[in-house]
Formats: sequence, C-alpha cells, structure tokens
Amino acid sequence: MIQKKEDRGQRTGSGKPIASDRLVSRLEKLQKATFNPLDLVARRNLDEKLIELDLLGPPEGPYQAIEALRQMTKVLDEVDTSGLNVVVFGGGTGLSNVIGGDSRRDDWPHDPFLGLKELFPKTRSIVCVTDDGGSTGELLKDLPIIGLGDLRHVLLSSIQERRLLARYGLGRSEAAQVVEVIASLFNCRFVEQPSSIEEIERLDGIDLAALPEEMRESLYRLLASLFTDSRLVPLLQRPHCLGNLLLVAAILQHTQDDDHSTCEEISPECLLRGIRFLAEILGASPDAVLPCTTTPAQLMIQYANGVLVTGEYKSGHVKRGYPVDRVFVAFAGEPHVPREVLGCIKEADIIVFAPGSLYTSIIPIMQLPGITDAVRDNDHALKILVANFWVQRGETDLVREDPGRRFYVSDLLQAYHRNIPGGVKGLFEKVLTLSLQDIQGSILQSYALERKIPIYLDRGKVWKMGFMPVEARIFSKKALGERRVVQHDPDSLARAIRTAWTVRGVLSERAEGDISLPISVAAPFVAGDGITPNRRFAHINARLNEIDVTDQLVDTIVDILWAHGDIPVAHLDYIAGVRLVERSEWRRSQEWDNIFSFFEPADREIKIREDVFDKASRFEVAFLVALGQSLLGNYAGEKAMLPVEINGGSLGKAYQLTLRQESERDCFFSGEELARYLALARMNRSLKSERVYTRLVAGQEGFTPPGLLFGLTYAWYLDNRFAPYIDYKMAIDRTEMSDLIPEQKKILSRRWEMVDFFRTVVFRQASLLSMK
Repeated sequence: MIQKKEDRGQRTGSGKPIASDRLVSRLEKLQKATFNPLDLVARRNLDEKLIELDLLGPPEGPYQAIEALRQMTKVLDEVDTSGLNVVVFGGGTGLSNVIGGDSRRDDWPHDPFLGLKELFPKTRSIVCVTDDGGSTGELLKDLPIIGLGDLRHVLLSSIQERRLLARYGLGRSEAAQVVEVIASLFNCRFVEQPSSIEEIERLDGIDLAALPEEMRESLYRLLASLFTDSRLVPLLQRPHCLGNLLLVAAILQHTQDDDHSTCEEISPECLLRGIRFLAEILGASPDAVLPCTTTPAQLMIQYANGVLVTGEYKSGHVKRGYPVDRVFVAFAGEPHVPREVLGCIKEADIIVFAPGSLYTSIIPIMQLPGITDAVRDNDHALKILVANFWVQRGETDLVREDPGRRFYVSDLLQAYHRNIPGGVKGLFEKVLTLSLQDIQGSILQSYALERKIPIYLDRGKVWKMGFMPVEARIFSKKALGERRVVQHDPDSLARAIRTAWTVRGVLSERAEGDISLPISVAAPFVAGDGITPNRRFAHINARLNEIDVTDQLVDTIVDILWAHGDIPVAHLDYIAGVRLVERSEWRRSQEWDNIFSFFEPADREIKIREDVFDKASRFEVAFLVALGQSLLGNYAGEKAMLPVEINGGSLGKAYQLTLRQESERDCFFSGEELARYLALARMNRSLKSERVYTRLVAGQEGFTPPGLLFGLTYAWYLDNRFAPYIDYKMAIDRTEMSDLIPEQKKILSRRWEMVDFFRTVVFRQASLLSMK
C-alpha cells in the first residue's frame, strides 16, 4: 500500500505539499487494480518507473492501462517546482551541463534554455575553485585569486530566458540572439595580445551592438578596463579566455584600490560582488553561482604508491598507473566559506551532487569547514548523487582495493567516503545513474575500442550501503545521434530529479544499509604554506633573475617550474647558472645514462647538451634530473670504482664514495637526511669512517650512481613518464607478494621508504598518509 509520508521537505516555497492528493489517489488506484499498469513500465522500483513514464510517456499496452498511465504522466508533468530551493555541488563541464547545457560548446547558443535552471529557477551552483589549467592557470600567475574558469563556465549556463525577457524587455528570438553574442564574447580565446576592443570584436565576429543597451554598456566598461586598468593590462600579454578576464574586471571594479597600481589582495566581499554583478547583467540569478570558498586553494592527490601530486591540471594529465588513495586541498590561508553558501544549503529543498571528475569536483568542496555539517543538518532536503557514466583515466580507471577489476558505483561511493570528513552518511540518499541497457551495444563497443569504459552499477551493494540506486534514461539522445557521445541530458536529468522529489512524499521505501562503511579519516583541509600561486610565480622569476641563465632558456625553465607546483623555490638555491653546451664540446661520459645533463658542483651550474633543447619534453627531463642532482650539491669529496678480486679472479667492482666534511658541504640536506638517502640507494657505510660508502657491482651488472639515481627519482616523482627506468623499479608494488620470497618484501619496503623520503624530505610535503 502506498503511504503518504509526513515530510516537511515535500513542500513548495508557499507551503503547499508537492505530493498532492491527486498523485496519491492515482497511485492507490493503480496498486488496487487487479493488473497494475505500472508493471508495463520495465523498471524495478517506483522511482524508476515514474521517471521512465515522465521521460518517455506510457508504453504500449491495453487502452485502459495506458490511459491510467497517461493520466499519471499528466500529474507528474504538472508538478510546479518553481518555488523550490535547489543547491548543486560540482565543477567544470559536469556542473555546467546539468544546470543549463555545456556553455563552452559551439552549438550551446542554439538551445541554451534547458536543464535544472528551467524546472528549478531557484537553483544555486556551489562551484569548486581548484581549477588551475588553461586561462585560469595564467590568471593564477598574476593575481591572488581563486580558480575562475569553472565559475565563468557555470555562469553562462545559468542564464535564464525569463530574466532576459523581464530585465531587458526582449522577445524570445531576441533573447536567443543575445545569448549567442554573450557566448561568443565569453568563450573568445586569444594567444596574441589584442590592441583594442574593436580587435576583440573582430576575433570571433562579435557584435556587441546586438546586446541590450544596459548590458552592452556594462560589458563595454569591463572591456575598456582591460586596456586602462594597470592591474588588468598585463593580463592581456598571456593567452586567455576573454570571459575569465571579464570576470576578473568585474571583481576588481569593486575593490578599494583607487590608484589601480597593485593587486595584493582581493577580499571575499569584492569577489562575491563582482560575480553577482556579472550574473545580473547577463541574465542569471544574482546568486546563481557561488564559489565554495574565496580562499585560493590547490588540489593535492596522493596515489596508492605514496606519491603526492599538487595541481588539478597536472593530476588530470599525469598517468601514474596507480589508483588514487587520498585527496587533499591546500589553502593559501584560513579557508573562508561565504555565509551565502552555508545559507543556501540550509534552505535547500533539494541538494544535488553533480556528475564530473570524482576527485576534482565534489571532494574539494566537501573538505571545506562547515560544508558537510550544513548538508547533514538539513534533514528536510532530498539529496541526490548523480553518478558519472564513464571511467576517467587517472582517477577511476583503477580501484584502490583491487586495481585489476573494473570500477563500480559502490567504488565511487567508497572513494567519496574515504575523502570526505565524516564520510558519506547523511550527504545523499539516492544515487541517480544511467541504465546501460538503454545504450546500444554497438555504441558501448565503439567506446571500448577507444578505451572508454562505463562505471557499472552494482545495485545490491549500493542498496546495502544505505543508498537507493535509481537507474534512468538520463543520457542525451541528441548528443548520441549527432556525435555518437553518451553524456547526461540536462532536461532528462532535471525531470528525473523533479519526479524523484514528487514521489518522495508517497514512498515509504528507503535503503537502510547493512554494509558497515569504515570510519572516514579524511582531513577537512590541509594548511598550506600561505603562499598564493601568484607569489610563488613571482618568487620563481625573482630567483631566476639572480641565476646566470641565457635568455632563450628563462621562459622555458619558468614554465617547467610553474607546471610542477611541488618544486619548492628553495630548490633553486644550489645552482648558480644553467648553460647549454654544444654537442662538439660535450665531454661528460654517458656510461651510465643518456640524459645529456648534469650538475657540476665546481661551478654550481646545470649543463645540458644543446641539441636537447629543441625537444621540449626531453629538455624538461634533462633539466629536472640535473635540478634534482643539484640538491646533493658538493656532497661528494671523492668517487672511485675499485676492482674486487678473489684468488686472482674478478668478482666485479666496488663503487666507493667519500663524503666531504659536513662543514664543507653546500647541500640541501642535513647529515642525517643525506645518510638516510644513501642507505636507500643501497650504499653501505663503512664501519671505519662514517663518511665512506661503498656499493658492490657484480660482474657486468649495471649500476646507477647515487647522484644520478637521485636526479632520476626526482624527475620520476614529479612525473613518472620522465623516468621509465625508475618507474620500472618502483613497479614491484604492483606485483603480488609471495611468502616464499622474503627479499621481495624487503625491496618493496625500500621502495616505499624512498617515496616517503622524497615526499617528506625532498619536497617537504607533509606526511599526510601513513605508509603501508
């Protein structure tokens, strides 16, 4: 028997129950019938059946049954959700798409008024701000600001037709034309510095004259400030997305820096006022888009092998070959969560976790102080997690507990639970996911050929974890038909959420869960070093100005150091210069490697063979290896390769290293730290002198000297693609351990200790995770 629940969450802003008597009556009649027409809908539970009915209409069947379903469909379609407060967490394309379509696509202006914003006009997006790639990354070099790219992306998707019509007195066709101009303007990208507003208009054929006068004048003032405000003019010298610059201009126009000469700090109030101003001008709700924090932050991802990588862009492009273990967010200061964010969570009738990157969209938001508590304290909202369709390489292509098997929805939940303070209990109750049976097999096969794998629903396990799985046809038929792409459909997803909300008042079924999730040990956030990315960038340039580096190398080295945010600027303190050496003058022995770079302690210079510079990736490797070697400085007093013989027969050689006196060393490491590294490099300390180390090299066996090994491991830690030799040696931890070979465990332990040394000592990253 269907029972209507007493649930204060099932009310509109006017206090009227959403689960109307008509809906209850219809459901009761269907259930009392000898043949329940809902049985014609090939879904498992009432949520799924009614969503299917709402999306596709009644299936074929007897007239009387179909008529009953048609009436039910009409009831669902007439539900008014315009007064509901909806909060959506996420970032990037996933969030933008569900709010109102992916506003970065060229064809978005052809159909911009769809998605959650249409059925739920009081939708608020709480956006992750750890993005650091592309134009956003360029902004971070110059300004003490949060990542703006996703905010701009979602802001465009939040533009509402009704607001354009009401504010500017437009017709519907005129509103569509305005959105087309806005999209062209905000998505315009340039590589070379534009000289005027007119040149910007010519770039993409942008016609500002087609905009309403108030909007045109406001945007024109922002564009003009790019050429007149001394804080903004330098930004034009870098490749940018124009929309990001307009958002920055809107923010800076609210600052109190009258002389416009510097931009040392951007207050939370100015940041929010700038976003709100631009939202209103463009035709979105003033508070449609909110940053989850106004404090600059960086994403940190720790992999199962212990390596910790800083930077959202880098983590998404470095393929470690290991599952992600933990995710952290490092803030430049005490993280500030706007009161508007906490307020809208408290008032929300529906809370949605948008699809998107598992580790770079939702988890960073949930690690902010107060966010998860606010979600859990809201006991009246419907809370839904929208699961991703596809495995994401570098994130969900490997399972932490068993890297060899495919990724399931329960693994998604486990990852959230492990990385969100307090775990996932109370954050959402339903998991909305794609039904793979609705996708043609040929489509899935073509995806498989491209190594794109779906995330599978393990319904029983999800249910036992305490969450209700809801499968639905929430993919875009248009994208599938035109581009052979399977992605979330904004309208279908919005209607599915509306139906889930509607039937919540008459469903007594609830997943209780009998699988005990481990206690979450996730840290709420990581205290950073207080240095914003723009200050680090300035420090890099200032330090390189003190080093003898040829002009042709400076920009390249700056780019390398910027790309690897884990490199402390202090790592540059042990080099006096970087020099290219002509191939004809290259005298260094390549007996042990083909790196073609080294650090020379005598003059403290990094020397790189000239022909390497023409190959960007190879130069990057060469520089990083030598930079790593420079940290050892002049640690070596003497090096010798001594023969080892017994009874006149050669057993091999002994590499002998004699350290300088500690008082004479110019080295990044203390004596204790240096001794620890040499032990990990399998150098044996002499019993007679603590400064003498040896290593036996048997027969023709290969050997990597400790200096070169350090440089290679330094480059490998930053990007494992740079040192496949080290990656091969480290791969033992992907091998199944055997009790029959104790040495295997010793090697594994040594590898873990080496990674821990580089994480905690070399890169000075906090030991955030206890090692295996």
